Amino acid sequence: MELRATQPSRALMALATAFVIYQVIVVGQLAAMAGYFLPQQVHRAICLGVGLTAIYLLLAPARGADEPGWRFFTRRGLDLALWAGAMFSLGFVVLHQDRILDYSMFGFLDSFGVVLALLLCIPLMEAVRRRTGWTLVIIVSLLVLMVLFQNHMPGILFGQGYDLDRLAYSAYVGEAGVFGLPLSVASNILMIFLLFGALMEAGGAGDWFLRLALAATGRARGGPAKAAVMASAFFGSVSGSPSANTATTGAITIPMMKRVGHPARFAGAVEAVASTGGQILPPVMGAIAFVMADWLGISYGEVVIAAAVPALLYFLVLFVSVHLQAQKEDLVPLDRSEIPRMSEVLREGWFHLIPFSVLIYFLLVRGFPPGLSGVISLPFIIGASFLSQRAHWLTPRRLFEASAVAVRSWVTIVAITAFVGIMIGALELSGVGIKLSGFILDVANGNLILTMVMVAIACFVLGMGLDSIPVYVTLATLMAPALIKLGVPAIGAHLFVVYWGLASFFTPPLCVAVFVATSISGAKLWETGAEAVRLGIAVFIVPFAFVLNPGLLMIGSPERIALSVATALTGALLVAAGVRGWALGPLGPVGRLCAILAGLLLIGPGLYTALAGLALGGVALAMSRVGQRRRRSVAAG
Repeated sequence: MELRATQPSRALMALATAFVIYQVIVVGQLAAMAGYFLPQQVHRAICLGVGLTAIYLLLAPARGADEPGWRFFTRRGLDLALWAGAMFSLGFVVLHQDRILDYSMFGFLDSFGVVLALLLCIPLMEAVRRRTGWTLVIIVSLLVLMVLFQNHMPGILFGQGYDLDRLAYSAYVGEAGVFGLPLSVASNILMIFLLFGALMEAGGAGDWFLRLALAATGRARGGPAKAAVMASAFFGSVSGSPSANTATTGAITIPMMKRVGHPARFAGAVEAVASTGGQILPPVMGAIAFVMADWLGISYGEVVIAAAVPALLYFLVLFVSVHLQAQKEDLVPLDRSEIPRMSEVLREGWFHLIPFSVLIYFLLVRGFPPGLSGVISLPFIIGASFLSQRAHWLTPRRLFEASAVAVRSWVTIVAITAFVGIMIGALELSGVGIKLSGFILDVANGNLILTMVMVAIACFVLGMGLDSIPVYVTLATLMAPALIKLGVPAIGAHLFVVYWGLASFFTPPLCVAVFVATSISGAKLWETGAEAVRLGIAVFIVPFAFVLNPGLLMIGSPERIALSVATALTGALLVAAGVRGWALGPLGPVGRLCAILAGLLLIGPGLYTALAGLALGGVALAMSRVGQRRRRSVAAG
């Protein structure tokens, strides 16, 4: 018996529509214009309440066909109990701000306050487990236990320890707790941007951008793979989830790549790497840019500028790798009948660029807050849809459906960000973040290269199984301070941990984006993962490059920046050639090694290393030219 088959969608659409209206009023500052100022903690509590309501009441698993009635009703009773406890706790925050302020002033919770904290934190933990699995729950639970029993811990984990009431205060009232920075970003920014992406997709922008990419690249060798890179990069940046974007765009691009002759493992790997790269692609960066700007206390524009060249290097290596692989496999382009004409594509959908242009204008030119910029752009999406085909008009029904899609994605994020706040509070109480940084520096003996290697390994391991926002928050708390203490610019340290944390999305063993890609391509997991590592090699190299060469972050004199960017772009081309084994022609083992070393020398800092890289790169190109002549002579017989 399948329960709740139709009502949940209606209920979810009703909740989503009401919440979207609330978001537009509050985040769009309409309430402030009317003279009503909602305290931020109250706003965040309302948003978290909406998220938990959706998880426990609207998105709970339906009764299974073989599930006994008593088990189902017991499970639903537990859901209602957890939800009611969380609502009571959040309702207290909303209705009794004076008591919350008293708690903040006194610096501790009484017994009632501890109960309120537990009534929120326990349902929150269970909500995160349901939506994401055990990984984050285990990490936070271990940190909480460590804080409670820290006076019994060995080595660098030893500390004074704290009682439950102090830990509950940190989670429920403290600035770094449930209602801290991560939840602020989810409440004030992420929902609006998820709605932006959902409305763009519902209005036909997704199909149009894919057609635009295909029109731009379809006549070239490997055109479908190049189109996949472009489309997946864009929507990966807006969607904020590599795995979700892989599923969405990959359903179209992976079969198309296979049809022109790319192996299934290659098609899946291209999609996984491109979708993951969207998280580091300005201007949106999967919302990481907004969290980073708040965390570092700098403007959003500064984050975007610093992240631009590293992202360009990442996608240049991927794009060139796709091109060289197509040359190597001697693939033919798509038939002209399958490639849309650029003029037709632009005429059919140029208006889809308007909302994105409005968003960028208010974000970067006017300097408006991200959430407000997103709200301003929403009417332009709706208006643009009516210039499209009738099937893409954003009628009220389609608006409700798009709102439900956005909220369904957002409820997971809001639960995660609130739960991560508990982790940040526990780390601040225990001082483990500082101690861990000190431990890494002691082991590395202050050596920057060795410190980066240790931080990179730790970031890769800690990033497994987490989504992009919790990856960043976790690693920025634990790992970035070690690099900053050695003089690395804060923006460079934070981007370093982001890159290495995201590497786990397409690198075995966990590689969640690859899991999704293989479900579409039909290829083997480990083969696709290995191919993804080769295609995404830049994610491992570029972070070392911009830490050692801050010019790649637009830090330094104009001459230094220009030289750094020019040599790094050249180096990226050579790295791609070395990894694929093809440049002007085939590269043997020695030629591949020369190309990779030349690329690394060019990407790294220093004029002399760049000159050495150019010389070695010239040798590699000469070897590839010789290889191509031999190949042609053999083919000629």
